[in-house]
Amino acid sequence: MPLKKYIVPSLLALTIAACSPSETKSTENSELKTEAIAEVNSAELGSFGIDLDSMKAEVKPGDDFFAYVNGAWIDGTEIPADKSRYGSFDMLRDRSDERVRAIIEASAGKSAAKGSEEQKIGDFYASFMDMEAIEAAGLAPIQADLDLIKSAQTHADVAKLMGNPEMGVRSPVAGWVDVDVKDIENYIFYVTQAGLGMPNRNYYFDEGEKSDNLRAAYMDLLTTQLTEAGVEDPATSAARVMALETRMAEVHWTPVKRRDRSLTYNKMSVEDLKEYAPGFPWTTMMEASGLGDQNTFIIRENDALQGLAKIFADTPVDVWKDYMLASYIGGMSAYLPKRIDDANFAFYGTALRGTEQQRDRWKRAVGQIDGFMGEMVGKVYVKEHFPPDSKRQMLDLVENLRAAFKDGIDNLEWMEADTKVEAQDKLRKFNPKIGYPDEWTDYSKLQVEKEDLIGTVKSANAWGWYDMIGKLGGPIDRGEWGMNPQTVNAYYRPSLNEIVFPAAILQAPFFDPNADPAVNYGGIGAVIGHEMGHGFDDQGRKTDGNGEQRDWWTENDGKAFEERSGALAAQYDKFEPLPDVFVNGKLSLGENIGDLTGITMAYDAYQRSLKGQPAPVIDGLTGDQRFFMAYAQIWKMKYRDEAMRTQVKNGPHSPTMYRTNGIVRNFGPWYDAFNVQPGDALYIPPEKRVKIW
Repeated sequence: MPLKKYIVPSLLALTIAACSPSETKSTENSELKTEAIAEVNSAELGSFGIDLDSMKAEVKPGDDFFAYVNGAWIDGTEIPADKSRYGSFDMLRDRSDERVRAIIEASAGKSAAKGSEEQKIGDFYASFMDMEAIEAAGLAPIQADLDLIKSAQTHADVAKLMGNPEMGVRSPVAGWVDVDVKDIENYIFYVTQAGLGMPNRNYYFDEGEKSDNLRAAYMDLLTTQLTEAGVEDPATSAARVMALETRMAEVHWTPVKRRDRSLTYNKMSVEDLKEYAPGFPWTTMMEASGLGDQNTFIIRENDALQGLAKIFADTPVDVWKDYMLASYIGGMSAYLPKRIDDANFAFYGTALRGTEQQRDRWKRAVGQIDGFMGEMVGKVYVKEHFPPDSKRQMLDLVENLRAAFKDGIDNLEWMEADTKVEAQDKLRKFNPKIGYPDEWTDYSKLQVEKEDLIGTVKSANAWGWYDMIGKLGGPIDRGEWGMNPQTVNAYYRPSLNEIVFPAAILQAPFFDPNADPAVNYGGIGAVIGHEMGHGFDDQGRKTDGNGEQRDWWTENDGKAFEERSGALAAQYDKFEPLPDVFVNGKLSLGENIGDLTGITMAYDAYQRSLKGQPAPVIDGLTGDQRFFMAYAQIWKMKYRDEAMRTQVKNGPHSPTMYRTNGIVRNFGPWYDAFNVQPGDALYIPPEKRVKIW
């Protein structure tokens, strides 16, 4: 059952674009500049935040706004060999990784006291980077675990191994701790469907040559893993594992169904669960996972778990052993000899996403440390790379967006007064978290041994698991963060009604204290509005301002919302990034509503910031034009075909060209800013444009 420490935020997008921070005026001065009426010379003003070199001016904005803003960059950029896609987010992540590497290597170069954070960071990094030692050790460090799996005799033995947080093998069920959304003063353990080696059920059943090739590549990986594990007939065993996963996939819920919060709250006692889904050794697994004292759980995909329990009981132990051996080898591949690691990458990197080569070992080490002990590094990152004034400015931006959202709710023509009261209450209770946590995670019990990489990983797995389940029965920790400060992303967490912006995303092109205000509002302002929008998207609207899942809508307003959101989903269903590959409007609906809300609120907040004065014209661009161009440039992105297919199939984010074009075409001020007319490819008649918030 164990998963790594996991909070389940509703995340922002996967891709955006980083420019170097400009070295010009302060935000206060930039706001004073908005009082000017005459055109301002860009050479005098300095870098105002739009990458004009990325533009493809011959493209009409009304035909393809994404290409108009980013087309020259798209045409002239080659995706790095170690990436499946490349854009704004990736460039900023590369910068963050370089900074974290410097912090880590500074720790690795010290003679640190045993048990200190410097020792843990430095020794893990050195251990992970020592490929010579990893090659020399071979499979010896995991042989005892392989033998333990092979020794399983009963289904109870299998469940005990699956429940062991050190082992990290896959299981038909998994879970995490979060606030009980219908009892918001208490934590509870959520149980969810799991167990597949490919991203979701669709990969096991989709038809066509590309899907057949992916399944063949996955079979190759299973065969390699089972060969390394020492099974007698790895090809036959791999076929049995594939058949087992296919049976599990048959009962799994679809990605669209899993999004529906109305279906995924099914509270059961342990005894009810045993009766509902017999055949699975629930007590054995829970005791092995440290959950033996828990009497109540929330079962998400209820009938899927019922089916998985039956499959568990019907499947012979020998097949489960093959399944766990392959899973264990796969989970440990990053810490094993190169041939095993390369086989894992050949499927998950190349076959699935089109990535040509592994990232440099040091980049992967940074990712490992971020996952296991990220806040240790985060403390130093914040001191070195996050100016205190950035937090103040961000808080001001959040409040400006909140004020714009408040007015937006008040002015909604389709929403009744009673629902507006509830919506305003939720908006008022949004808790913004900026940059870094007020209190840092205590890693004192995490053990790192330089000479035992596998042992350290197992210890870290267990530490993260017990740290998470240790919250059960305790008070709600409203200061907890689900991302590290050095993470380039953001999220909304419905159970705490909070919006969270780590320090690393608060850089250009998202946020630059020296940039033109139009650019900051079009960049980080739209991101803030997006995360606020998640509180009011098709699923977020089912939770109130306290984080409690309940229906606070009048019947008429609920229908009006569904009509508008349905129209947006229908628009996205028509987007075809590759031949016969269409965006799933229902799967991506929450993110698309977030994007539409984000640009709406950010634009309104920008207009408020002008205080009735006209914005300056810079390099021939009006304030509104710079705002929309800033929005488009954060979604600058280029994909490999395999990565595009994977993103569309898995969701929940639309490809970035549609996060740009699909949004602006529904927003009236964009039409005015770029003189978009009937006949332009993106034109939608005013009565067909979707406005929700």
